[in-house]
Amino acid sequence: TAASQEMLAPSPLAAANPQLKQQSFQRPSLAKASRHGASFVAEQLGSSLTSGLTHTEAKRRLHQLGPNELPAPQGEPLWLRYLSQFRDPMIAMLLCSALVSLCMRQLDNAVSISLAIVIVVTVAFVQEWRSERALAALKRLLPHRCEVVRNGELLSLDAGSLVPGDLVRLGVGSRVPADLRLVECADLHVDESSFTGETEPVLKSAAASTEAPDAAACPDKTSLPTSVVSAAYSKPPPSAGSAAAPQSGDASCELSSRANCAFTGTLVRSGCGRGLVVATGADSAFADVYRAVQEAEAPRTPLQRSMDRLGRQLSLGSLCIIAVIVLIGLAQGRPLLDTLQIGVSLAVAAIPEGLPIVVTVTMAIGVMRMARRNAVVKRLPAVETLGCVTAVLSDKTGTLTLNEMTAARLEAADGLAAEIDGAGFVVDDRQRQQLTLAGAGPALRWLCAVCAACNDAEVAPDGQLLGQPTEAALLLMLDRLEARGLRSEFRRLQEWPFNSDTKVMMVKCERPAQPAEAPLLLAKGAPDRLLSRCASYWAPSGQPAPMTSSASAAFAAQAARMGARGLRVLAAAAGNAEQPEGGGLVFCGLVGLLDPPRPGVREAVACLRESGVLVAMVTGDSAETACAVARQIGLAGGEPGDPQQPLSGDQLDGLPAGDPRIAEARIFYRTSPRHKSKIVRAFQAAGRVVAMTGDGVNDAVALKAADIGVAMGRSGTEVAMEAADMILTDDSFRTILSAVEEGKAIFHNIRCFIRFQLSTSVAALSLVAMATLFSLPSPLNAMQILWINILMDGPPAQSLGLEPLDPEIRRRPPRRASEPVLPPAMLLGVLRSAAVIVAGTLFVFYREMSDNRVTPRDTTMTFTCFVLFDMFNALSCRSKSKSVFSVGLLTNRAFCLSVGMSLVGQLLVIYCPPFQAVFQTEALSALDLLFLLSLSSSVFWLSELSKLLHRHRLACGRRLLGPLGLAGLLRARKPHSGENCV
Repeated sequence: TAASQEMLAPSPLAAANPQLKQQSFQRPSLAKASRHGASFVAEQLGSSLTSGLTHTEAKRRLHQLGPNELPAPQGEPLWLRYLSQFRDPMIAMLLCSALVSLCMRQLDNAVSISLAIVIVVTVAFVQEWRSERALAALKRLLPHRCEVVRNGELLSLDAGSLVPGDLVRLGVGSRVPADLRLVECADLHVDESSFTGETEPVLKSAAASTEAPDAAACPDKTSLPTSVVSAAYSKPPPSAGSAAAPQSGDASCELSSRANCAFTGTLVRSGCGRGLVVATGADSAFADVYRAVQEAEAPRTPLQRSMDRLGRQLSLGSLCIIAVIVLIGLAQGRPLLDTLQIGVSLAVAAIPEGLPIVVTVTMAIGVMRMARRNAVVKRLPAVETLGCVTAVLSDKTGTLTLNEMTAARLEAADGLAAEIDGAGFVVDDRQRQQLTLAGAGPALRWLCAVCAACNDAEVAPDGQLLGQPTEAALLLMLDRLEARGLRSEFRRLQEWPFNSDTKVMMVKCERPAQPAEAPLLLAKGAPDRLLSRCASYWAPSGQPAPMTSSASAAFAAQAARMGARGLRVLAAAAGNAEQPEGGGLVFCGLVGLLDPPRPGVREAVACLRESGVLVAMVTGDSAETACAVARQIGLAGGEPGDPQQPLSGDQLDGLPAGDPRIAEARIFYRTSPRHKSKIVRAFQAAGRVVAMTGDGVNDAVALKAADIGVAMGRSGTEVAMEAADMILTDDSFRTILSAVEEGKAIFHNIRCFIRFQLSTSVAALSLVAMATLFSLPSPLNAMQILWINILMDGPPAQSLGLEPLDPEIRRRPPRRASEPVLPPAMLLGVLRSAAVIVAGTLFVFYREMSDNRVTPRDTTMTFTCFVLFDMFNALSCRSKSKSVFSVGLLTNRAFCLSVGMSLVGQLLVIYCPPFQAVFQTEALSALDLLFLLSLSSSVFWLSELSKLLHRHRLACGRRLLGPLGLAGLLRARKPHSGENCV
C-alpha cells in the first residue's frame, strides 16, 4: 500500500542506482521491519523466506552496498600523526625558544632544545602507536563465519559477505552477524547484555511487534529439524486505515523491546531460528554506537591542562624577565641591543627544556609498568589522569560481576538449606560440608533430578557449557553435588518449553531402568506458578505431605526472601505425567542463582573509597539485583535505609542534565546508553574526574565521554575497547586500583622533577641576572653554565621520574583536577631552595674574591659549590613530605647512579687537565671539598626540617580529630591548593 511504501523508505543507494530500482529492492529500518509481518519484510527486501537470495543477486548487492563491516575511521598518515604531537603548548614554547637561540647565534642552546623536542615527540608517538597495536590485537567481537541460506542451500560464509535480504540461520553459541528481522524461532534466547546490560537472555519471537506471539510463531522445539526449519510466518501488517497501524517512530521501539529482532554481535544462548538481514555494517545498530563514539571528543586530561597553564606561566615569566632587564639596562644607560640580547638569553635559559622529556618519559615508564599489571593504556596523558580520578562509574554486568550465572543457594522442601560458594556448601548451621546424593533425602534427590533432566544445556567436547546461563549454572551445581550422571537415568519423551505466559518448563520423561514405572513429569520455573501446580511436598520425614495453604505460603515466603537478596529463584517439582495441568506434582525445593561479583572487587572498592574515590554502579538490571550486588561488594546505597537511594532510568529522564541529585546517587538501574552518558556528565558537572568502566556496546558512548574510559580486554566488545582510554587485559576491577596508584605515583614523580628543575633554574638565573644588572663580575663562565644546564636537564633530573611507588600513596586522596601542577605551596618551596642555593653560592664567591680579582680558583669554588647544591637539592626533591631516610637512600638505583656519574664528571672537570683548560678550573684541596660539602648540604637539611614540621602539623591534626583520623580531616574541610596532592 501507499502507506507501507512511505513507512518503508527505499535505501539512499537504491535511489542513486537505477539497477537497484529495477530489482524493487528496499531496505526497511529495523524498527519499521519489526512492526510488519515476515512475508511483507521479505517482499520489501526482494528475498525468499525459504530459499533466501540467489547467488547472483547477493553478489550484486555486495558490490552495490559494500561488505558487512564497521565503518573504519579515516586514519591520519603516520607523518601527520607525528607532527600532531607538536600541538602541545609546552612544545610550542620550546620551539620559540630554539628559534630565538638560533637567531642570537647561540647554537649550543638551539641544538640542545631541538634535541629535547625530538625526544619528547618521538617517545609520545611511539608509545601511542604501540598501544594502538595492542588494542588491534584485542578486537574480536564480529563473527567471522555464519550460516546463510542462498538458492535454498545452507552455506557457511564469511560474515563480511552478508547483504540485506540474506536468510541467516542461528544456533546455540553463534553470534548474530548482522541486524536481523527474525522469521522463525524455536525457543530462541539471545544474550543482549552487550547492548542493554541485562544479564538474562531475551526470548525471541517471529511475530510482528504489534501482535502477540502464537504457537505458529514459536513452535515446539521438538518439531523443528536441525537443518531446515519449516517457515513460521506472522500475519500480514494491518492496513493503513486500521487502528492498529503503527503510528510512532523509531524512538518508540527501543532495542530491548524488539523481540522479533536480533542485533549484530549478540550471542545465541539456546534454541535456534532464522532471520532476514535488514541492516549490515554501517547501517546496523552496532554501528550507530560506533559512530557516536567516533564523533565524541575526549576531554583534555588534568595534567595536559596543568602543563598548559605552566607553559603559559613560564612564557609570561620569560616576557617579564626581558621587560625588566631592558628597563633596568636603559635606566643604566646601556645600549638597547646589548640589553635586549642579555634579557632574551636569560629568558631562554629560564625555560626548562628538559621538562617535557621527563614528563613524557615518566608517563611512558608508567605505561610499561601498568602493562605488566594487566592494563593497556592507549593515550599517554591518560596515565596521570588516573591519579586524580574522584569517581569510578562502573558497569555491573561483566565488570563488577562475572556475567556468568551461578547457583548461590539451595533450599530443599524438607528443610535442608545451604549457601553455595567457590569452596563448596555451607549448611545453615554454618558448618561447611560436602553435600552429595549419597545419603540425601528424597527432596534433594528429586530436586537434582529436575535440574538434570528438565534442562537443555549441554556440555561441548571441549568442556564448555552451551545453553542458557541459568541452565548451565544448574549443571555446575550438579557437578558440586556429584550428580551430573542423573541425566542419563531419564529419557525425554516430550517438552513444554519455558515461555513468558506459563513461566514454567516441563518435560515428560521415563526411566529405562524402571520400565514398570509410569511416565514422570519434571518441572522447573517461577515459584508462584509452580506452587499452584503442586498437591504435596517432600516433608522432613522423607514422605510427601499435603500442600496446605500455610505450607504454600511458607515456601512462597522463602522464595521472596531469596529474591530480596537479588537471587533469581527457580522452583522444582516432580510427579505423575498423567496430570500435567491440574496439579498432582510434588514440590522439591528452590534454587537461587546470581551473577557473582568478580574476585577482589569488594577489596578494590574498599581501597578506592578509603583513598577518597567514589564508586558508583550503573546497570540495566532491576533494582533488587543492583542492590544485592552493591551489598556484596560493599557499595553505598544498597541498604533499604541508606540515604543514597538508587535512581532508575525513568527517574533520570525526569531530572535535568547536571542535576546534583544524580551525582549523589551510588546505584543506577534500568539504564540505557543515553542514561549512562547523562550520569557521566552530571558527575563531571559536580566537579569530579570520572572514570567509566564497561565492556558492552551500550557502554561505549559513556566511555568516550568520561575523563578515563576503562574497557574489559577479554570480554569487552570492539566498540567498547575503541572508545576506552585503557583496557584491562585480565578483566579485573582490582586492576583499576593498581592503575589509580600508578597514576598518583606518576604525578608525584613529575612534581618532584618540576620542583628540582625550577629551583635549580631560578638559582642559576638569579646568579647571572644579579651579576648582569649590578655590573658585577660573573661568578660562572659560559662553559660552567652549560655544564650546570646539562645537570639540570640531564640524568639526575630524569631519574627523579623513576621513583618507585610509595606504599602510602593508596591512602592519599586524589588531587583536584583544577589544581595547578605548580601550586603556591610548592612554588614557595622552590623559591626557598633557590634562595639558599643563591645565598650559599654568592657567599663562596665573595669569600674567595677577597682580593677583588676573579681567579680560576674563585670560579672553581663557586662552580663546584653550585653543582653540589644541585645534587643535594635533587636528593631532597625525591619526596614532598617524607624524609629521604624513610624513603630509602638506595631505593631509586637510577638516581644513585646518575648522581654518582655527575659527581665523577665534576671531579674530572676539576682535576683532569684537558677539562681544566676547557672549563677554566683548577684543582681543589680535600679541605676545600669538605667545606663545600658542608655548606651545600644546608639546602638538604633545611628541606628535611620543613618536611618534619609538615608531618608534625599533620600529626597534631590527627590527635585533635581523634577517631576521625586523616580521612575525617579531609572530609571535614576543603583542603587548600597543594595540601591534598600526592
